Amino acid sequence: MRESFWGLIIPFLGTSLGAFCVFFMKNELNVSVQRALTGFAAGVMFAASVWSLLIPAIEQSKAMGAWAFAPAFVGFWIGALFLLLLDRLIPHLHRNANQEEGVKSKFSRSTMMMLAVTLHNIPEGMAIGVVYAGLLTNSSEISLSGALALSIGIAIQNFPEGAIISMPLRAEGASKKKSFLYGVLSGAVEPIFALVTILLAELIVPSMPYFLAFAAGAMIYVVVEELIPEMSTGKHSNLGTIFFSVGFTVMMALDVAFG
Repeated sequence: MRESFWGLIIPFLGTSLGAFCVFFMKNELNVSVQRALTGFAAGVMFAASVWSLLIPAIEQSKAMGAWAFAPAFVGFWIGALFLLLLDRLIPHLHRNANQEEGVKSKFSRSTMMMLAVTLHNIPEGMAIGVVYAGLLTNSSEISLSGALALSIGIAIQNFPEGAIISMPLRAEGASKKKSFLYGVLSGAVEPIFALVTILLAELIVPSMPYFLAFAAGAMIYVVVEELIPEMSTGKHSNLGTIFFSVGFTVMMALDVAFG
C-alpha cells in the first residue's frame, strides 16, 4: 500500500518541482527550451501509452485469440472521444494561443492556461490509477516495478510542464506565489483522478484491458491535439522532434528495464 501511495504522489511532485522553478528563474523559458521540453513530454506520454498501457491491454486479452486486439481497440477510441468531449466542454487556453477553446467563460487568461494543462493531466492520473488498481487487486499482469516505472516516467515529463505553466504566468505579471500555486494546482488533478480510479477497482479490474486502452487513447489524443502542434510551431521545429524521440526512448527504457 505504501508503494501505491508513492506511485500516486511521485507524478504530482514532478509538477510541483517544475513549478518551483519560478522562484529562482528570472525570465520566461526560452522558446527553444519550451519546444524541447514539450517534445520530451510528448515522447514520454506517447511511449507510456504504448508500452505501459496498450501492450499490456493486448497481452491481457490473449485468451481471445485473433480478437485479442478488440478490447484495446474499443478502449482506445472511447478514451480519445472522452478527451474530445472534455476539450469541447472545458474552457481553456493553450500556451502561445490567443483563441480560447471549450465553452465561453469569463475566466482569466492565467486560469484558462492552467485548465489547459489540467485537461491533459486527467488521462495521466487515470492511467496511473488503472495500473495501481490492477496491482492492488493482484488481478493483472502488471508488476510493482512496472507501475513505478509509469509513475516515474510521468513525473519526469511533469517537471517541464510545471515550469511551462508557471513561468509564462510570472512573465505576464502574476506574483511568484500565484504562479507557483497555479502550476501545483494543474498537477493536483493527477493524484485525485488516480485515487478515484483505484476506489473503483472492483468495477475496473474485470475490464482491465479496456481501461488500460482508455487511458492510452486519452493520452495520445492530448499528444496529437496539443503537444505535437506546440513543439512544431515556428522555426527549428526539428528540436521538438529530437526531444520527442528522447522522451520516447527514456520512457521505453524505464518500462522495459523495470516492467
